[in-house]
Amino acid sequence: MNGAESLVSTLLQSGVDTCFANPGTSEMHFVAALDRIPGMRCVLGLAETVVTGAADGYARMADKPACTLLHCGPGLANGLANLHNARRAQTPIVNIVGDQATYHRPLDAPLTADTEGWARGVSGWVRTATSAATVGLEAAASVQAAQLYPGQIATLILPADTAWTEGGVIAARLPVPDRPLAAPHVIQQAAAVLRRGEPTLLLLGGAALRPAALEAAWRIAQATGARLMAQGSNGRIARGQGRVPVDRVPYVVDAATKALADYRHVVLVGALKPVAFFAYPGKPGILTRPDAEIHVLTRAEQDPADALARLADALGAPAAAIPDPGPCPSPARGAPTPEAVAQTLAATMPDAAVIVDEAVSFGRGFFPNTCAAPPHDWLQITGGAIGCGVPLATGAAIGAPGRRVIALQADGSAMYSLQGLWTQARERLDVTTVLLSNRKYAILLGELANVGANPGRTALDMLDLDNPTLEWTRLAEGMGVEAARAETCEALADMLAHANRRRGPFLIELMI
Repeated sequence: MNGAESLVSTLLQSGVDTCFANPGTSEMHFVAALDRIPGMRCVLGLAETVVTGAADGYARMADKPACTLLHCGPGLANGLANLHNARRAQTPIVNIVGDQATYHRPLDAPLTADTEGWARGVSGWVRTATSAATVGLEAAASVQAAQLYPGQIATLILPADTAWTEGGVIAARLPVPDRPLAAPHVIQQAAAVLRRGEPTLLLLGGAALRPAALEAAWRIAQATGARLMAQGSNGRIARGQGRVPVDRVPYVVDAATKALADYRHVVLVGALKPVAFFAYPGKPGILTRPDAEIHVLTRAEQDPADALARLADALGAPAAAIPDPGPCPSPARGAPTPEAVAQTLAATMPDAAVIVDEAVSFGRGFFPNTCAAPPHDWLQITGGAIGCGVPLATGAAIGAPGRRVIALQADGSAMYSLQGLWTQARERLDVTTVLLSNRKYAILLGELANVGANPGRTALDMLDLDNPTLEWTRLAEGMGVEAARAETCEALADMLAHANRRRGPFLIELMI
């Protein structure tokens, strides 16, 4: 058994059975091992940003890591943007990065790079294999590291000779430590704050946005008068009928400071202190009011669901009925405004759908107007590195088989990783992409005003995507994805219903 064979076998034994790959020469022995060792689903991406983004979407829905297979340092570098998003989403991923053979590296061949250095910026654990005999143990350690709560990226760099050399040893699955819990005195301190009756916000993030944790938070809110809100960017939120509705901290600074202005106390539950996405002249960086007191119920590495349940018990908070959001709306009619598109989406969404949101500026009205939709999960861009939507939807469809994935996708950011459509067609994934075609970087037009810039023709041309026009139906069809164009909400509703009835990917170019 060579090192690559011990690697594949150890990954499988450790529970990693899906690999998103864009391999090269250094990884050929790993690829060959897949033929000899059954059980690993290998999904090809035509760009590394698709590979890493798909691994992120998979783990967000499957609640376990996939591995990626990347070609040397430059291959890892091509995938860094979506690994940045995955790190912000606290997603468990195991990266396998091929590298020059140990004895070839001193020759400084063209692909030689500081692979470890590039990996450290997005990884919580980085290691370079040194021999075939230890590859299996290092693979088991990488899976264990990726699953440390709440999830992180582990990168194992595999020099080619450690893969092809005989002497590999399969390692046993390593145990994952239990989730750390909030200390009892922290629960009592939070209870004391809530008993004061002063305006208090429970700001939720991470696993605090799963159904059971939301229900415990709702018990607390009903018993104390506190309010609930999610942080601005989240890996996954449970939403729709039968789920506790929560708004998010708005992206726009003025809207965010207004939304947070009433709260004297902010209790962080798996969330970070709310800050502005960027610095703007004359605007605050911290979004809470100046005299607000920040309290931490759980840090990122602590279990928020357990803490919320214990806090609810400490307060004597009884079970509380989940608020009724009202009936699911009917599809809208006429021009596709953000509110009308959200209404149409809510009306046509199947049960247990997965929404992937990279709608950017046009999509700001989607989230608040879909709370009455059937039960669903909402995945967001978490690190601000655009180009995650198509890959995220690709991975989510593999991580949640049998559930329709609906990707709300801005046209400009879709161009960063449109190769993911090819993978969707190749794997026959149930993904509906609603491509929001305004043919401009609309969010940057707003940012010009926010930072006080005074654009002229040259600046405005840099934000225009209409010269030449992007023909999204033709781009999709060229990669094997059925596609159609919609200009009204009626057409959008018909196409969404059509997509829900069929298997495989479908793209709707919505003219906005």
